[in-house]
Amino acid sequence: MQIAIDGPAGSGKTSVARALAKRFGCLLVNTGAMYRAVALGLSQGLNLSEISIEVRPDERILLNGQDVTEQLYTPQMDELASQVAARPEVREFLIAQQRALARDRDVVMEGRDIGSVVLPNADVKLYLDASIEERARRRCRERPNQLYEDVLAQMRARDARDGVGFGRLQITPETIVIRTEGRTLEDVIAEAVRAVESALQKRGASGKLSE
Repeated sequence: MQIAIDGPAGSGKTSVARALAKRFGCLLVNTGAMYRAVALGLSQGLNLSEISIEVRPDERILLNGQDVTEQLYTPQMDELASQVAARPEVREFLIAQQRALARDRDVVMEGRDIGSVVLPNADVKLYLDASIEERARRRCRERPNQLYEDVLAQMRARDARDGVGFGRLQITPETIVIRTEGRTLEDVIAEAVRAVESALQKRGASGKLSE
């Protein structure tokens, strides 16, 4: 089973993806973390061909065998990862790895181009969204040492960059859009679970989901 979750930064993708992966016994693949790991490697002077990324079931990210998870979530890495994601060679490199991860196992994969590019035949496609002001407030709660105005400005710039080309932040006809603003996480997760359960029922009728 392939569950694709897309949406802009701060929309709640990771929290929902984590809940779905636990509920349905899937590997959680945070593609944003993979881009951050590549950005970290490039910032350390590595060439793309020298970079190896491992996504572990416990959500840890290994860069060339070293656990770098704690280094990936800083304002600097926010910016670097967004810049790196605009490079075609990086996207080609990671999309191939992401598809390989989903080839032989059940996955919940979250990012910005999963349903449109990485897993176009995913069994369930979700798109989570909220206003940029709400998303900036959420990011500030995660990182209380940052000023709201700074986070908002950074998020506007990132949204503009992330929304240009490469099939990112695209809503396909079969995508289920879930607005997360003004709702509890539990409520959003419940809606997402219903969408997946509906797909499982269809599998029962047709025999199987996508491979």
